Amino acid sequence: MASAQTPRGVNHLVLNVRDLDESHRFWTEVIGFRCVAELKPKPGRTMKMRFYSGVRETGEVSHHDLALAQIPDGASLPTRDWSMTPGGIGLNHVAICYPDRESWLKQIAFLKERGVTFHLRIDHGMTHSVYIADPNGHGIEILYELPREIWEHDIEGAQNYAERIPPDTEAALTDSTDYPSFGAPARV
Repeated sequence: MASAQTPRGVNHLVLNVRDLDESHRFWTEVIGFRCVAELKPKPGRTMKMRFYSGVRETGEVSHHDLALAQIPDGASLPTRDWSMTPGGIGLNHVAICYPDRESWLKQIAFLKERGVTFHLRIDHGMTHSVYIADPNGHGIEILYELPREIWEHDIEGAQNYAERIPPDTEAALTDSTDYPSFGAPARV
């Protein structure tokens, strides 16, 4: 019997948005993605869509990591404040990874300077994270990954670890490198 092949991972994410220009400003000026392409108008096509990329470790830009599609006039999206607790079917949050602790600390300080609300600030067992929302209410996790040796021997333990830090305090802008350790390397 045939079985499913394991994919490399998620290639890109498409978010439906109310206002493409407002969302473009947020994802480029606040989060830092680069706009790499825009869907060109064609007869019979009214869809407005833009494509965005982060930067790979090699310095290369991908075809896109994120796309924004403007909903048609008259359409609506559910409106509610973002919460980690699922409130219905749909996207809970997208995780945006920064290359290292230093760039992550600079980014969260920048977000705070821009007046972005921190909904949650959590040190997970495999990431340190701040949770925010975009202008359309999509949840966004801003994170950096902890060194692999911290979590690789007990992924379940790392997934279940969460140290909450009050999001509206100065402590939310600091970060400890006193990482917990999950499991032990196998003895040979």
